[in-house]
Amino acid sequence: MNQSITGAEALMRSLQAEGVKTIFGYPGGSIMPVYDALYDYTRGEKKAFDHILVRHEQGATHAAEGYARVSGEVGVAIVTSGPGATNTLTGVADAMIDSTPIVVIAGQVPISALGTDAFQEVDLVGVAQPISKWSYQIRRAEDIAWAVSRAFFIARSGRPGPVVLDFTKNAQTERVDFKPEKVDFARSYQPYPKLDAEAVRAAADLINHAQKPLALVGQGVELAGAQDELTAFLEKADIPAGRTMLGLSALPSTHPLNAGMLGMHGNYAVNLKEQECDVLIAIGMRFSDRVTGSLKTYARQAKVIHFDIDKSEINKNVRADVAVVADCKTSLPAVTALLQKNSHTAWRASFKPLDEQERVKVIEPAIHPTAGPLLMGEVVNAVAEATQGDAVLVTDVGQNQLFATRYFRYPRRRSLCTSGGLGTMGYGMPAAIGATFGAPGRTVCCFMGDGGFQMSIQELGTIMEQQAPVKMILLNNNYLGNVRQWQDMFWNRRKSFTRMMNPRYELIARGYGIPYEALTDRSRLAAAVRQMLATPGPYLLECAILEDDDVLPMTPPGANVDQMMLEI
Repeated sequence: MNQSITGAEALMRSLQAEGVKTIFGYPGGSIMPVYDALYDYTRGEKKAFDHILVRHEQGATHAAEGYARVSGEVGVAIVTSGPGATNTLTGVADAMIDSTPIVVIAGQVPISALGTDAFQEVDLVGVAQPISKWSYQIRRAEDIAWAVSRAFFIARSGRPGPVVLDFTKNAQTERVDFKPEKVDFARSYQPYPKLDAEAVRAAADLINHAQKPLALVGQGVELAGAQDELTAFLEKADIPAGRTMLGLSALPSTHPLNAGMLGMHGNYAVNLKEQECDVLIAIGMRFSDRVTGSLKTYARQAKVIHFDIDKSEINKNVRADVAVVADCKTSLPAVTALLQKNSHTAWRASFKPLDEQERVKVIEPAIHPTAGPLLMGEVVNAVAEATQGDAVLVTDVGQNQLFATRYFRYPRRRSLCTSGGLGTMGYGMPAAIGATFGAPGRTVCCFMGDGGFQMSIQELGTIMEQQAPVKMILLNNNYLGNVRQWQDMFWNRRKSFTRMMNPRYELIARGYGIPYEALTDRSRLAAAVRQMLATPGPYLLECAILEDDDVLPMTPPGANVDQMMLEI
């Protein structure tokens, strides 16, 4: 029997029907009816959700992203109208470009006030439409069940992404005879394209005749849950594989076919070999400019096979000779079935001298220095060794991100949360909070620079209140380090407004009741990391880093991908 309930309660029941367990949010006037309903659903017999009160609405979206990345579920954020809603837009854009499934539910003024410039009124649907998979305004309580189900269907299906629901206040307070709905179809939206058998045969034929095949593995493999299918594909044809930054945990770091990280600050051998391979196999990746370098010269010698669920990515940046448009959990096994068992021993061996050059010139000096101030690489390596590769890595953006992703370990899937396409400073701490709720049994290590840390420093309040066990490693070099490196390399060392005056982080940590240690001496590094990991709950480890510590290798912006620099 249908029950007459408020629209706010209908939202609660609709979220329950979608399996939501955790909500990140911040209340306000235009979302107050929802928060009143939420009160009963976070305690007592009705308890269905954990609500995490963030300290800024942007933090809610990044926390929802972190939750989604490690759990594979849809992250949920609830905020109020006007500035509350616009504060989420950076997170929405971040989720869009990185294909992260989140649903943002924002309050809105009643329909009677729409278009009047009412207090805290913003055309959220209009603003969010270009940066979301779907944005929709709920104007009637009777539309809530359908809109919520459709939002989750769109967010999680096909190539995942963010959905924004603009929830008018009148729809929250109106009464409705609620009946749950299940949306699994949307006209003109085909999340799972039909696999083309001819494309499968053409891809298999190219791979079977390749002498120097190279796979480029992106996050699409993780999003599809196709890690096992990827491994079977690579092993049958003996194909070395580079991974994009977001695809790092799609293939275990220790796998013999792992050729390293792609991109501007990736590994030397795999980047150079993109310009030598005869068949380039892109799997769930979008040929970002940070991977390709100059498109004019990129992989011109190679036949290109592009596996992707999103047809719009095909031929967008790099022309594909064969396009396999489908979910790679389906397409990879189909191609694997047609592959001949192969061996490319000499081709894979040709990577080793280049790997050795990088090890001697870059890696060993970065992770095992013998003198001078602490380096970012050695701190990351120490944490990676102490966690034995079992931790979730979360990073902010900048040099901390590049060092951390290079030197961490990824034996387990869904082990990385970072802002790839948008490069959002301030992402790290709230995403790490979300990750602790999305993967409660795993250690969450969050590397941040002093710049990004201060962009979301208010979320220490969320960590304090929740006692979220985020192990925060602050790599403090008193600079906006990545910009400083570019200024040194390309702008005649004119360090224009990149030096930071920093607060005393010890006092800030003490104010939030978070255990803290300042590390200045590498002789204490291993012990300090052990202490951090052994301490229950959150921890802040501030490391005093060499101010001009540079990330290498590096492909200069606009250069060819094989023009990587091992030294400056």
